[in-house]
Amino acid sequence: MALAQRKQASSEPLYTEAEYLAFERAADERHEYLDGVIYAMAGESPEHGEISVNLIRIISTALLRTPCSTYTKDTKVRSGPLPKLRTHTKGLFSYPDIVVVCGERKYLDEYKDVLINPTVIIEVLSDSTEKKDRRQKFLRYQQYLPSLVDYVLVSQEEPAIEIFHRPAPQSPQWEYTAASGMKSRIVIPSVKCTLKLADVYYRVTFPPTEEAREDKPAKARKATSATKKSQPAKKKSK
Repeated sequence: MALAQRKQASSEPLYTEAEYLAFERAADERHEYLDGVIYAMAGESPEHGEISVNLIRIISTALLRTPCSTYTKDTKVRSGPLPKLRTHTKGLFSYPDIVVVCGERKYLDEYKDVLINPTVIIEVLSDSTEKKDRRQKFLRYQQYLPSLVDYVLVSQEEPAIEIFHRPAPQSPQWEYTAASGMKSRIVIPSVKCTLKLADVYYRVTFPPTEEAREDKPAKARKATSATKKSQPAKKKSK
């Protein structure tokens, strides 16, 4: 999801984590927090919504009768160093599109609205969020979420899914796998959930690629030429 609008100018004091949580718990809309700055969440596109719903349906069904639970985009996740002072501002509170927790759920405090031990985090990418999801957020997740085993990035521009997987919790090594095309499939290793891209992108329509747009007239010309060639030559009148 997007980190969109700042809630204060750069010259104003930064919010502490406690101030952010008090603000967020009283707000009607969702906001993310990054190192003292509060950002309003941007709205989602129809494609983003379709893909998210499809993913939730596929994953939650696959995890029935398992020790794993699925959470939607309204669940906050904290990733950052433990606060040492009340004025602490170093940290990230994010709203991933989908979160999976296997085993006991651990929360930041008694409100039980901030998870701190996700097993899987899934983000549906967009032009405005892709850079942050790939770099800024993922770096924080790797460093401060030892429970995280799989980080899944799902494109909404084309049928393509990437998975970053670490073989063991807290391991510094991550393995990368990817799948593209509606006939492909990919497995989330930690929960053994298979994602068929045809199901993930069900009811999502993609614009034709540049290659397809260029190829179509060529095929049409070829067909027209073949049709003309197959017609019998007219007999000349005497």
